[in-house]
Parts: sequence; C-alpha cells; structure tokens
Amino acid sequence: MSKTARFFEGLKDKKVAFIGTGVSHNELIRLFLSKGIDVTVLDKKPAEAYDSELLKSLDGAKFITGGGYLDSLEDFDVVYRTPGMYYNHPRLVEAREHGVVITSEMESFFELCPCRIFAVTGSDGKTTTTTLISEFLKAEGYTVWLGGNIGKALLPRIESISEDDYAVVELSSFQLISMRQSPDVAVITNIAPNHLDVHGTMEEYISAKCNILDHQSAFSRTVLNLDNPETMKLRDRVRGSLSLFSRKEKPEVGAYVDAGGVLCYSDGRKSVKIIPAAEIRIPGVHNVENYLAAISAVWGDVSVGSICKVARSFGGVEHRIEFVREFNGVKYYNDSIASSPTRVIAGLRSFGRRIIVIAGGYDKKIPFEPLAGPVNEFVKVLILMGATADKIEKAVTDTPLYDPEKLKILRASSMREAVELARGEAEEGDVVSLSPACASFDMYPNFEARGRDFKAIVNSLK
Repeated sequence: MSKTARFFEGLKDKKVAFIGTGVSHNELIRLFLSKGIDVTVLDKKPAEAYDSELLKSLDGAKFITGGGYLDSLEDFDVVYRTPGMYYNHPRLVEAREHGVVITSEMESFFELCPCRIFAVTGSDGKTTTTTLISEFLKAEGYTVWLGGNIGKALLPRIESISEDDYAVVELSSFQLISMRQSPDVAVITNIAPNHLDVHGTMEEYISAKCNILDHQSAFSRTVLNLDNPETMKLRDRVRGSLSLFSRKEKPEVGAYVDAGGVLCYSDGRKSVKIIPAAEIRIPGVHNVENYLAAISAVWGDVSVGSICKVARSFGGVEHRIEFVREFNGVKYYNDSIASSPTRVIAGLRSFGRRIIVIAGGYDKKIPFEPLAGPVNEFVKVLILMGATADKIEKAVTDTPLYDPEKLKILRASSMREAVELARGEAEEGDVVSLSPACASFDMYPNFEARGRDFKAIVNSLK
C-alpha cells in the first residue's frame, strides 16, 4: 500500500472537518467523500447562501453553518483550515489543546508528495516568480504541478503525481505559519511589512516565512534576495546550498545583471550569460528581479535555451501590470495584485513616466509613508478610494516632496467613478494603472474580483 493510500485509509475511522468552502476545499471535500471519510463542512455563511449545484456536488457531507460554526471543533479528530483562517485563532488554539489535529491542504500535500517541490514566498513578486519557475520547467519538457496560493489545489491530484514530476507552489505567510516541512528548493523573493492586520507583528510575519527553509536538509537549496536586507538576515538559517540573486551586484553563487544589462548566473567558478534584460517580454525592473530569483531556483535543472524561450514569450500573470486596453490614446493597466506599497512602487517605476493611479482599499495596518517619494515622483493624478484613502493622502502630502501643482489628488466612491475620473484627467499618451497598495476586502472578496471589475469597466468605455 502506498503512503497516500495509507493516509486515506487512516482517515476512514476519523471525523474530519473543513473550515470554509472554496475552490481548493470543494475539490478536497469531494475527494475525501469518495474515499469514504466522514466529512463535515464548517462555514460562517448561512445555509441559505449556498448554491444548490454546490450542495449537490458535496452530497454526503454534513454542514455546520452560521455564527457558531466554530463552536464544535472539539467534536472532530482532524480539522482542515483554509489559509484565510488564522492558525492562532483562539478557537483553533483551544481545539489543538484538546488534541484536535489542525492542518491544511498544503501541509498534507508536502507530507505525501512523491516528487521534488519548488516553493516560493515573499512579500512581493512570489506569484510571478512561482509561475516563471513552472514555465521554465515545462519548457524543459517536465510535467509540472502548479499550486499553493495559485493554480489548483494539489492534494486532490496527489494520486496522479509521479516521482519524475515537479511540484511548484506559492506559499503565503498564512500557509507557512503552521508548516513544519520545507521544500527541496525554497525561494524568498523579499520581505517587507505586510498582513500585519492578522500577524500583529513583523516578528510573527517573518517567523512564518522562515518555515519555508527552517526544515530543509543538507541537500536542499535556498534562494535569497541579496538586495533585500530583511531577507539576507535569514542566510545563517540556511541548511543546504545557498544561491543569491541581485540587480545591483554579482553574488558568488546566483543570478545577477552585469554592467551590460545581461542576466547572468555564477556557479562560484564561472559565469554564464543568459539573456539581455531588454529582451524580457514583461516590463519592469521588479520583473527582472523575479527572473533572477526563478533562474537561481532552477539552475542545473533547466537549460539556458528554455529560460530564453520563456523570457521572450511569457506575457505575464493576470492582475500583475496586465495591459487591459488602449482607449483614446490612453493605456490602461490592471495591477490589482499590488496590495502593498512596495509592490506599487515597483509598478510605478516600470513605466518611466508620470502616470494616473487608482489606489486605496482595505486597511492591513501597514505604513503608507514609503509611497510618499515614488508617488510624488511618478504620479500626476492620484485617485483614492476605499477605507485607506485618508491614510494614503496624508502619507503622500505630509512630505516636502509634495507639490499640488504636479500631483493632483481626487476621491472616488466606487471603481466605476474612479475609472471615469481617470478617463476625464487622461490625455493622449497617458497611462492609467489600478495600483491599490491595499487589500480589496472593503469592497471586493479578493484582488482578482477587484481586477476583473476594473477590466470590465475599462473595456466598457465608449
């Protein structure tokens, strides 16, 4: 009997609960039901909010819904939490103290996965870097399973994955906080303040990130950002080999940009030229960094030819400086993923000119002062919306750099109003970018919904 078969067999005499429904959990629930496992869904949504088709697809599962959905955790043997359910939530802590196993889809996947795992975390750039690693490996001819924070849930596909495949996963701090197994190749793109509304402190946020490398073996690889001081503080925790990446200097081992603007890799003995940065299809110096991180991760597994093929053809990931449309000579970009100041700053620098920006949203309790300089330098019109509008405006205007003659600040009560204001301010040749610097939860369920709404409004302009 395989390890996976033993895993499912061992759950048949257990009571298993899943906190929340959603794309990943729905597939997992159906898989567990097909294995004859006793499954209960715990969800704060009331029963009447469920779609009849969804309920039909989860036939056989029990449901506990509404305000008291976490009251009976101690009645279960195993509880699967979604990443959105904070691991240190008081009810989860109490359940663990009563012997309940609190786990997640990714934790079980890491335990059962038969192939090598590449995993990426970081405050910014992790989705693009994860996708690039996947694209590099696919270009080399490997079967690749993409998941974690992006792609599909991987545990429901565990029985289809072979030893010769590769798994590539993006991991958030919410996923990593409870993980006690690290991947074969770990990448930390950078570390900056983020999600402090949940973690409370930078110490907990960074500690969660560290689980991506703290449990590696001597044969593992870690990739760190030489240009990011917070990330480099973790180098002494690396157990296996260490590769660095940098736009500013040449590491002894790792990827870098040479004086001629060519991406290179040094293995400690010699350097190999790979591709000029100017030939990378997706724009922005931050995407050069994403390429450097991904190259450092796959070096030795992927040829230079495969890397170049991807660099010249890969058009980017949805909601990441995604070109939407040119209308009346104005180009519109969807950068809805830019839910932190550092991500917004990277996007602003991609255009090489002053642009029109739509920003604001849910307050994650992170400082907006870092936006002051770049916004005053690269933005001509700033349209603010959502719960953080006042905070962003204060950060941008409370600086000697602020000049109301150069930076116009407007307010909008909705995405449609924001787009209409941008349209009214834009002149031929201008760029309009949705670059929120915040999460979306005050107006949208997630950044994808926010980005899709922006695109729909822009594409409806006449």
